[in-house]
Amino acid sequence: MYVCLCRGITDQDIKDAMANGAESYRQIREELDLGTCCGRCAPEAKSIINEELAQIAARISVAA
Repeated sequence: MYVCLCRGITDQDIKDAMANGAESYRQIREELDLGTCCGRCAPEAKSIINEELAQIAARISVAA
């Protein structure tokens, strides 16, 4: 699903950036140039990032 129409960034692009080490909206914004045009994508992008962080935390707690 496209999250940022201005830059053509998908939810998978955000998830891939996180899988490659990005840990915050700021890092993803810098890496993908996300949210730097009209900004309408920021709330959805932040939601995706929070969901991914929650899933990562859940996997870590299960592994521990």
